[in-house]
Amino acid sequence: MKKNYLRLAVPIAASLFLMGCEAETVRQESGPVKAVVSKAHQDEIAGLASQPSVMKALESIVQQRALNLKQHIELTEIPAPPFGEEVRAARFAEMLKEAGISDISIDEVGNVIARRKGTVGDRVVALGAHMDTVFPAGTDVKVRVDGDTLHAPGIGDNTRGLVFLLSLVRAFEAANLSTRDDVLFIGTVGEEGLGDLRGVKHLFREGGPKIDSFIGVDGGDNARLIYGAVGSHRYRVTVSGPGGHSWGAFGLANPHHALGRIIQDFAVSGPAVTSKGPKTSFSVGRIGGGTSVNSIPFESWMEVDMRSGNQAKLDEIDAAFRVSVDKGLAAENAARLSGPALTVELKQVGDRPAGLGDANGAIVQRAVAAMKAVGIEATLGISSTDASIPISQGLPAVTISRGGEVQNSHSPDESWRDEKSHEAIQYGLLLLLAEAGLETSTQ
Repeated sequence: MKKNYLRLAVPIAASLFLMGCEAETVRQESGPVKAVVSKAHQDEIAGLASQPSVMKALESIVQQRALNLKQHIELTEIPAPPFGEEVRAARFAEMLKEAGISDISIDEVGNVIARRKGTVGDRVVALGAHMDTVFPAGTDVKVRVDGDTLHAPGIGDNTRGLVFLLSLVRAFEAANLSTRDDVLFIGTVGEEGLGDLRGVKHLFREGGPKIDSFIGVDGGDNARLIYGAVGSHRYRVTVSGPGGHSWGAFGLANPHHALGRIIQDFAVSGPAVTSKGPKTSFSVGRIGGGTSVNSIPFESWMEVDMRSGNQAKLDEIDAAFRVSVDKGLAAENAARLSGPALTVELKQVGDRPAGLGDANGAIVQRAVAAMKAVGIEATLGISSTDASIPISQGLPAVTISRGGEVQNSHSPDESWRDEKSHEAIQYGLLLLLAEAGLETSTQ
């Protein structure tokens, strides 16, 4: 078993010492960027990897494979629909206690917070994975096992992230590891969709728990390292009017027609914003309303998503959208032959900030070095994850992979394959120890 526990033994410390290249500034791109790492941070990770206690913890991660799979299946089969994470949260809290943490609480919004005290405790490092899935209540989440592949809605995103946290806690306990800083293992709520990062927003609110740096655990392959936040603005647009018979009341302003005019104007004007500068996107994701084919609807609605990794561009596309709403509504009202004017309600249902971390910052450099230690060349990218909130606040934060290979994420056919899944947990351990400070006096 020992020879399978990757390359993390004394030889890797020597190899890391020889892989010296100075860190360079990484430009924000729409796609992934190959990361570089300083020799100092490689040496730091190499020193950790050569500690006997750390080597024991890393080996224990490999030995946990069967238990990880068992808990992966159990947690997946506990539904966690949007705004309905309570049952899964309760079981996850129990599992954290079984893994060895006694200081566990569930906060006002439903986040599970497990604290492992440090020897000093001046700083707090948090490791978080979201408990919610995109699937509504009533979805069949029974897991089907096919060799090394598990099939079920939410099996990857992000149930595996919770298993990642549990595996790390057990590795700490198996090797009796201590850190100078307090470590929080957190299962968050509301990461997906209209959850709008409500769990992590609550953590980083004014008056929230002290957190000095944050490591998110979410999707992507083992090489993906998220250091920037893709922001998003989401709106529900509701156009209202009197409605009536399609023949008898013809001439009234039609909410559907108004919505069509809004969409048309935005589809034409939006590219003036999205065609230049940092990547920016917009999409009408859902639309509805009306009572019958032979009725003028009294209400029409749509939900719109706009995104960018640059806050100024996000604000720019938002402003363009608002202009289209005003123009489309005015055009339909001007075209009516009779009756009252239509009204519109613009309700923001999502607000995720954009921001970019420092590629040369310690937490990013440590993550890249930790990946190198298990033979992975990190690629830097931006995305919308739980780390978006601390990143936007200027705090050290990244999101790393939960491990394994996911197919058809966010679909009923979602699957997760155990493809070197231990590697992500192992570099997660090294990153966490570097960030929280391994206490060697008790080793």
